[in-house]
Amino acid sequence: MSVSVIGAGAFGTALAVSLASKGQVALWGRDTGWARERENPRLPGVRLPAGLQVTARLEKIDSETLLLALPAQVLGGFLTEHADWLDGRRLVNCAKGIDLATLTGPSALIAAACPKATVAVLTGPSFATDIARGLPTALTLACADPQAAEALQTDLTTASLRLYRTTDVAGAELGGALKNIIAIAAGAAIGAGYGDSARASVVTRGFAEMQRLASALGARPETLNGLSGLGDLVLTCTSEQSRNFRYGLALGAGRPFAQGTTVEGAATARAVSSLARQKGIEMPISDLVAGLAEGRIAMKHALNLLLNRPLKEE
Repeated sequence: MSVSVIGAGAFGTALAVSLASKGQVALWGRDTGWARERENPRLPGVRLPAGLQVTARLEKIDSETLLLALPAQVLGGFLTEHADWLDGRRLVNCAKGIDLATLTGPSALIAAACPKATVAVLTGPSFATDIARGLPTALTLACADPQAAEALQTDLTTASLRLYRTTDVAGAELGGALKNIIAIAAGAAIGAGYGDSARASVVTRGFAEMQRLASALGARPETLNGLSGLGDLVLTCTSEQSRNFRYGLALGAGRPFAQGTTVEGAATARAVSSLARQKGIEMPISDLVAGLAEGRIAMKHALNLLLNRPLKEE
């Protein structure tokens, strides 16, 4: 099998389902007891195609290209545990976040653990259910090596999954990570009853924050204006299919959120808040989301914190 997916959550399974339309694909997960039913409970209603092999044994996978569809805060540990097995392959990160321990993105973690690997990033506006059901989806594939990027683009594009390539790994990765924070803030605005106008303000000013930090970390502005930045931001700030948006809704309404559900933006907000302080960059919405997620700030005070900031030009 030329391509395998590491991580059998909803998104990893969806990618595997899409890729299986082109040939044999392996999907690895720690708990694969559900595979006998040929349906992942995290992706209900989607039957696994015959060409998709599910396994809990990494040694069964010999693909040159591996899509790493693991949560951002889990990736570092997996890399440490399996670095020797992973090194030398083409490793495509699919997580959207910033590691809390190192304050770096997934591609830096991969490069440090696997120096002989080709590192790429697959990101952009997408929901697992849409990909799995074959609905048209466009994503960004970022790789610093143009030739490797072209090869990966060919291997990973399917009839319903269209990939646009870029060499701006930092921009693509940061767009995917930072938009999750803004999606939480947008959800909180709606959950608290502030209305769509408030959400529009949060999204717009949040995008300005994304651009500030990404530019300081070496990203190209045009990347943030594309699928992996603005495109993903619009999607996750306007749909309840987004876990980050739903988490924000719960925060804003003062309701508990589904326990055990991965919300990448909550941990990323904490990481970004720390990183922004180190860099001397103002990130008020990110700071606010970090405070809400940690319980340091109550939603009833959140709006005042933003509205009482000093007046300035846009």
